[in-house]
Amino acid sequence: MNKVINPKRDSWSDLLKRPTQSVEDIEQTVEQIFSEVKTKGDLALKKYTNFFDGIKIDELEVSETEISAAVLKVSEDLQEAIKLAKNNIELFHSAQSTGKIVKETIEGVSCWQEKKPINKVGLYIPGGSAPLFSTVLMLAVPAKVAGCKEIILCTPPDKEGNVNPAILYTAQLCGVTKIFKVGGIQAIAGLTFGTETIPKVYKIFGPGNQFVTVAKQLATKYEVAIDMPAGPSELLVYADETAIPSFVASDLLSQAEHGADSQVILVSPSETIIAIVEKELTQQLAELPRKEIATKAIENSKLILVEDITNAIELINEYGPEHFIICSDNEQYFIENIENAGSVFIGNYTPESAGDYASGTNHTLPTNGFAKSYSGVNLDSFLKSMTFQKITKQGIQKIGNAIELMAEAEGLQAHKNAVSLRLKEIENELR
Repeated sequence: MNKVINPKRDSWSDLLKRPTQSVEDIEQTVEQIFSEVKTKGDLALKKYTNFFDGIKIDELEVSETEISAAVLKVSEDLQEAIKLAKNNIELFHSAQSTGKIVKETIEGVSCWQEKKPINKVGLYIPGGSAPLFSTVLMLAVPAKVAGCKEIILCTPPDKEGNVNPAILYTAQLCGVTKIFKVGGIQAIAGLTFGTETIPKVYKIFGPGNQFVTVAKQLATKYEVAIDMPAGPSELLVYADETAIPSFVASDLLSQAEHGADSQVILVSPSETIIAIVEKELTQQLAELPRKEIATKAIENSKLILVEDITNAIELINEYGPEHFIICSDNEQYFIENIENAGSVFIGNYTPESAGDYASGTNHTLPTNGFAKSYSGVNLDSFLKSMTFQKITKQGIQKIGNAIELMAEAEGLQAHKNAVSLRLKEIENELR
């Protein structure tokens, strides 16, 4: 990892850059695939699945027979672990429901807000070297709690043309409607336009690599919403002398092993902690099965020595990490002052892995600095807020004149007339 000592504020912008390609580098490829999927449908999906995943697929949709066979391949222990995680995620997301909000703003004017589910949602589940069945939980559970009618899942097949059994088990457990063996840019395009097989959805959810992230952003040009730009994983840990270095190193590596384009950062006021963590990283990295991937991510990562907690929190807010771990005897300061982070983990015994799997919070979070303006996936992500109002004769009399004056000031005479006619009718009735 690159070590940086007391960086000056004017260097933060370069220091905190993510190891990602620019949108311009990727957009041409994405647009080409989108164009082909839009015009050729399933044929294009199969073509690019063969090109990117190295497998020819005849049937894109996963059959009930495949799902039943997959369930038998998932051990009872893993099934129980997934059920425990599902229960916690369900409890936490169900608690986020706010229900109907009603307010009489002035006598005779009733306004209320109700939340309605987004009826057709698309879930993208990364496959590749790490099939993330945990992401099925994070997306399908709140979708089901919200009441989404159609939950469409896309995930890349393996080299034999199959979907990981744990993904299929979790999908059927969580009530996913349809599952398709399609990944990458072509999956996002399929969900965006719809094909002979894949339904067009109203909103797309899920993390992915840089190409998937840009594809999701492009999807918004075609009347499809997305949860957020969620790209390569990242983690920032603040650790002072009260931190346990081996824990810190394990957390950093837990995100580094996601992909070569992941990034992890340690911020600390202690040279001793940085030195010990660096040593621990080397020792633990040597034992990892995904050592090669984690090593590349570590090359993009940093150990930053700061002067004090004030500098630390300002730098952390400037970075806006996807995941932020606080290991400090002054944790309350960071809790109160953190402004930009996807999800926060507090204390030596709160690993980021808990949020990835089973504590109950959602692991689909904004990356690449988007934590400054986006929330992570939550129950509201799968709902639309609709407002209603009902105005009585008394109510329109109370606010009518104000509406007339404002409409006239904006030069919108028809707006004014819509009120004036009603007021005149009421006046006539009262004569």
